Amino acid sequence: MKRASGVLMHLSSLFGEYSIGSFSEHAKYFIDFLAGCGFSYWQVLPFCMVDECNSPYKSYSAFAGNPYFVDLEKLQEKGLLTKEELFSCRQQTPYSCEYGRLYHTRVEVLLAASRRVQNRAEIEAFIRKNPYLEQFCRFMALKDANAQGCWTDWQEESLCPERLFLWQFVQFEFFSQWSSIKAYANSKNIKIIGDLPFYVAFDSADVWGNRELFLLDEQNKPRGVAGVPPDYFSPDGQLWGNPLYNWAYMEQDGFRWWRDRILHMLSLFDGVRIDHFRAIDSYWAVPGDAKTAKEGTWERGPGKKLVDMINEIRGESLVIAEDLGDITESVRKLVSYSGFPGMRVLQFGFLGEVDTPHMPHHYENNCVAYTGTHDNNTLLGYVWELDEARRKELLSYCDYFESDWNRGYDSIIRTMLKSHAGLVIFPIQDLLGFGSDTRLNIPGKADGNWLFRITKEQLDSINRQKFKELNRLYRR
Repeated sequence: MKRASGVLMHLSSLFGEYSIGSFSEHAKYFIDFLAGCGFSYWQVLPFCMVDECNSPYKSYSAFAGNPYFVDLEKLQEKGLLTKEELFSCRQQTPYSCEYGRLYHTRVEVLLAASRRVQNRAEIEAFIRKNPYLEQFCRFMALKDANAQGCWTDWQEESLCPERLFLWQFVQFEFFSQWSSIKAYANSKNIKIIGDLPFYVAFDSADVWGNRELFLLDEQNKPRGVAGVPPDYFSPDGQLWGNPLYNWAYMEQDGFRWWRDRILHMLSLFDGVRIDHFRAIDSYWAVPGDAKTAKEGTWERGPGKKLVDMINEIRGESLVIAEDLGDITESVRKLVSYSGFPGMRVLQFGFLGEVDTPHMPHHYENNCVAYTGTHDNNTLLGYVWELDEARRKELLSYCDYFESDWNRGYDSIIRTMLKSHAGLVIFPIQDLLGFGSDTRLNIPGKADGNWLFRITKEQLDSINRQKFKELNRLYRR
């Protein structure tokens, strides 16, 4: 890999005026910030709709975009929203995502905009070109007709044409607006890395419209669900609840659904991180009626056959294998076979093990190294919570020996940048030096996640010249 660096920040964390980050001019401002710092990559989290816990990892569709990311000001400029409607969407706080407010108001505002469009034929033609988006729009219109109930409980089979067109309009605007933002990023030599959740939600267009691809019983209930065994994050493991794939069936058509999904992602981004990559080798299968993930067992995944298909279609695009967690020798061999760079996380390097691949002296060129991911504490929070002996070891490792450890922050950043890792990624909180109160997600915790946002003033407080010089100095 060519030496480079970047920033991890989900679009939802971007500043703006309307309760959540969006495809606004502020996204271009952030891209200018990245370029001004000498960074080359912007890594985001999944762009799909969020679940009841505001997580983008359990969505109504693996292909459709989040309506909350549609820039309302662009709709107002087109004459699709009035000034009064736009004003009614102004946020009450700039410091966190207002998901409750968004849930109760945003779709209805977008409905008002959809009633005023003049290019209906263009929108409908766009949707027809993508069968998965067409499937999603019908799914959402039927959910509207059935009081948002799960598809297994639907009684009403007819849908409202107005609600159907609402979802078609939302997806058209989503992808049109994002295309403009990505083109701007590429014009500034910034590449964007997307994120692909390995599993999909049971209550989704993916399962509803493609039931043969999943392990369901005669009543369309999951025979088994996904999760992970007990680990560093959770002593009971994590019971995700996603239905398991019918890999035997998928293999018969050359993994067509996965092929379409990867191609879709690579049409949106310059690269993609495959979350929970280890499930391609083997996955944790939990009985559908289990209370905790402890009751699961390991099952064999599609392995090299799926990896070969991805390599066949990815071209020169970057594909990152998220190889964290309970990693076996078999998983390591599959990552090596794939050629995809794996992930290394500094925070895992100083938790007590004598020597781990997450210590920077082990970073190879073909890896992506992070101070932390969206599932970790912030770097400052992590250092603060280490016991004194481990904190001293980390700081000594990073050539910092002063008594005031708060000033050792830059030494950690430098250690990452001068490592052999081909790509180094910093969460935006770590550039800002923020503490654990700005953590984005705590795995296994249902409430209070995914809320963090930055303000423009906070972004502007970052010394662009400092990072530009560091990236130059370490040839990134």
